[in-house]
Amino acid sequence: MIEIERKFLVQGDFISHATRKEKIVQGYLCASVKRSVRVRIKGNSAYFTIKGPSNENGFSRSEFEYPLPVGDAVEILELCDLKIEKERYYVPVGQHTFEVDVFHGAHEGLIIAELELQSENEFFEIPDWLGKEVTGDERYYNAYLAKHTGF
Repeated sequence: MIEIERKFLVQGDFISHATRKEKIVQGYLCASVKRSVRVRIKGNSAYFTIKGPSNENGFSRSEFEYPLPVGDAVEILELCDLKIEKERYYVPVGQHTFEVDVFHGAHEGLIIAELELQSENEFFEIPDWLGKEVTGDERYYNAYLAKHTGF
């Protein structure tokens, strides 16, 4: 499966437009430029995900995600040295929903909006709270953030 995603920094009020939020904890078994292997607990669900390298413009990459029992995910998280905690807000804009991640811990204050698309050229509305696009900038990949403090 191919994931097509755009990433942006956030520079304004998005929370008043959010329809829901959930806590996310994720840990990395492997976090490199070529691949990441993670376990994630999102709300009351858990997933095991493998992502490949991004294409040249950073818009697309392979992604394989599988449901995982939450109890197993908790145990696997204990094996991970690299972890991220964040809250995800779901913010509808036009025909799309932005996923806005508010990071905690070492990246407190960092807010990134992600938008998954069906094609790299798909049109989407740009809300006024959206800031600089950081698609393809590895410093804003979760796997990179898990290995580095600050931003």
